[in-house]
Amino acid sequence: MSSVAERPQTDPEQRFGTDGIKPLARASRLTRIFMGLVSFVERLNVSFSKVGNPPVYDNAVFPWTTQIESEWRAIRTELDRVLTRQADLPGFHEISSDVATISQDRGWKTFLLSGYGFKSDANIKLCPETWRVCQKIPGLITVMFSILEPGKHLPAHRGPYNGVLRLHLGLIVPEPREQLGIRVDQQLYRWKEGEAVIFDDAYEHEAWNKTDKTRVVLFVDFRKPLRFPANFLNWLLLNLAVFTPFIREGADNHKAWEKKFYEEAEALRNR
Repeated sequence: MSSVAERPQTDPEQRFGTDGIKPLARASRLTRIFMGLVSFVERLNVSFSKVGNPPVYDNAVFPWTTQIESEWRAIRTELDRVLTRQADLPGFHEISSDVATISQDRGWKTFLLSGYGFKSDANIKLCPETWRVCQKIPGLITVMFSILEPGKHLPAHRGPYNGVLRLHLGLIVPEPREQLGIRVDQQLYRWKEGEAVIFDDAYEHEAWNKTDKTRVVLFVDFRKPLRFPANFLNWLLLNLAVFTPFIREGADNHKAWEKKFYEEAEALRNR
């Protein structure tokens, strides 16, 4: 699936506030500067993209997707191990507070391996094959399992930045498939086990699972392929993001959850 439409430009203050990041009026000076840089680089990203700016990409644009799809069963095996403690996995909003604007319950859960400079060594140790496979993705930023519980709907929203693209690899897709899916701009995609889809989350999108079973995808963010100078500024911006309050808060939240999760696992083994 593809489209020639470019991502609509929106006012940075409005967009970041809508997506849950603190409005500029309350942001620190550093955050104001960072967000101003975001607005500038976003315009460059549209003009200097090597792969166009469609909402949803044809997988042929990224030939490495076939390698990811070919190893989906190894990833699924590790996911099944993670899901033995599904009830203990965190709601996404419990890790990343900005997500609270679209989900405030534990119907959307996550199991994070890495994201924006943060790595969970314990989670990677539990899922070494998943981590190995994801190293084949150029410009890798985020790796996690995204778990959508029965009946969960994520309302329409936009990601905060267009310098990254997102991959979903279907791992557990319950039937009937007609009752779950994701809309990106005007395009509808229904997940399929073993199949990858790549899209730009800076377009408006929403997702739902109206079945009575859990849906899980491998959720990956990677740097958008860009020409110079946008590629350098994008790399710089994504590395600076590690120092912003909302990324650091998410890392701290995850470390606290991780400590509790593995301490409980150790206590169960010692009974």
